[in-house]
Amino acid sequence: MGNESYKEAIAALSKLFSDKADLGSLATAKIKQITAELEAAADRSQFDPVRRIETGFLHFKKEKYEKNPDLYGALAKGQSPKFLVFACSDSRVCPSHILDFQPGEAFMVRNIANMVPPYDKLKYSGVGAAIEYAVLHLKVENIVVIGHSCCGGIKGLMSIPDDGTTASDFIEQWVSICAPAKIKVKSENNELSFSEQCTNCEKAVNVSLGNLLTYPFVREAVVKKTLVLNGAHYDFVDGKFDLWNLNFQITPTLAV
Repeated sequence: MGNESYKEAIAALSKLFSDKADLGSLATAKIKQITAELEAAADRSQFDPVRRIETGFLHFKKEKYEKNPDLYGALAKGQSPKFLVFACSDSRVCPSHILDFQPGEAFMVRNIANMVPPYDKLKYSGVGAAIEYAVLHLKVENIVVIGHSCCGGIKGLMSIPDDGTTASDFIEQWVSICAPAKIKVKSENNELSFSEQCTNCEKAVNVSLGNLLTYPFVREAVVKKTLVLNGAHYDFVDGKFDLWNLNFQITPTLAV
């Protein structure tokens, strides 16, 4: 039935072109539009998420796991990462790809806008557990909080009305962790466009560095100089990476 309708439509279209040749240019544009829409629909219908996961793992096993038996043999016995990394959940900013971390090098925490909440045994216990485990049990020597360009979480923070009105169940409450950065940016850069203010606020990483010091075991390790805190910003638009320490001594920008 569908095939007959298709043939009828093609026949009707051919007759129309025959009767009204002046419609040629308009018809060409419409056909190109329809073709593009059909190609896009075909691409979506061909994507198989299960197959994508299967092929991804098989590639990893063949190209990495089986070619590095010593590494994965050692990892089977335990881990001793040097870094605890806080990064955004954004799919464009995977720390392992950006910094070429190998398995076992970095203990990761990823969330909206790469934020570290202040010490709170009840409200943020999930993040607290990750920090505690990394610092007290894994004995990481470095904590790095990485912000990034075009961050949707920061845009959400900067968009929260002054009266505190929220439009979501979780997002605005979470990003408000770095509200001090929003207040600072708006007070010092009120003349800038909203987009420019968001870019400045991406250094809200500094609020997270301060919040890390509210964890007693983090503060103690920093004082003993067994732990170093660093902030960072990855600009995937221009291929740049900035790194700074707790005293805000900035290293030269790394650019591609």
